Amino acid sequence: MDASRSQIQSFGQTEINWDKLEKTKFFVVGAGIFTGVTVALYPVSLIKTRLQVASKDAGERGAFSVIRGILRTDGIPGLYRGFGTVVTGAIPTRIIFLTALETTKAATFRLVEPFKLSKPTQAAIANGVAGMAAAVCSQAVFVPIDVVSQKLMVQGYSGHATYNGGLDVARKVLKVDGIRGLYRGFGLSVLTYSPSSAVWWASYGSSQRLIWRFLGHGSTEHEESAASLWTIVSVQAAGGIFAGATASCITTPLDTIKTRLQVMGPEKKLTVREVVKGLVADDGWKGLYRGLGPRTLVCERSIDLPLNNRELVCS
Repeated sequence: MDASRSQIQSFGQTEINWDKLEKTKFFVVGAGIFTGVTVALYPVSLIKTRLQVASKDAGERGAFSVIRGILRTDGIPGLYRGFGTVVTGAIPTRIIFLTALETTKAATFRLVEPFKLSKPTQAAIANGVAGMAAAVCSQAVFVPIDVVSQKLMVQGYSGHATYNGGLDVARKVLKVDGIRGLYRGFGLSVLTYSPSSAVWWASYGSSQRLIWRFLGHGSTEHEESAASLWTIVSVQAAGGIFAGATASCITTPLDTIKTRLQVMGPEKKLTVREVVKGLVADDGWKGLYRGLGPRTLVCERSIDLPLNNRELVCS
């Protein structure tokens, strides 16, 4: 542990190497934290989804009007429609994501070390490659969960069908479209989450190192100084905010299109081009950025474990 703390306190090192982690504790702690974050932010994700699929004549077009409408008709439980499906599928998805992320990150760091790049540049490359690889691997499990949960999120809203739970959604989708129906929007999901994850992790890794440099850690006079836990958490939080905003601004249009494709009923077989034309016709090009604010808050799908918890699982 002392060696790990020394590594953490050195300039820009806010990660513990994959080979030093006790994997079982890492996944148990990670699943617990991720579930807690999902509980806290799930209503924001639901609101984002409803904003993205709202029709032109929908009465609820803003986040606050959507919240009022849900609370009026369903109360607090309405903010958690589809939550059980998401949690059930998110845990294995998260394990796949974290495994691919950490192993790829470690391998990429080793590959770029001989080039003698700056620490922020190394972090951006290694984290970006790892984030993209992890997103691609996890989509095979996540897309069916996404399709089912999003149909539950918007059921009865703006003309969408109603269901009797996640199994009913899956049964009806399989009956109409087969297994392909559960993977509707898979290509767009990969195109959305791969660059989003790459941008998030690249921004997160490099911004943290820049912040540490700004704070003076890594310079000669600070080599022996230990950053407090509050400072470490604050730096990580600032990096996460910057990364979330950057990734959301770049990938929200793809996410909006993907969501519309995934929630449309069997009677509607729109193409990507037709979805884009409909959004632009309703709201202009800003229609592609529906739900940008909420999506910035729910970019937690790619957030790594907090540093103090990574210390706990270090062997």
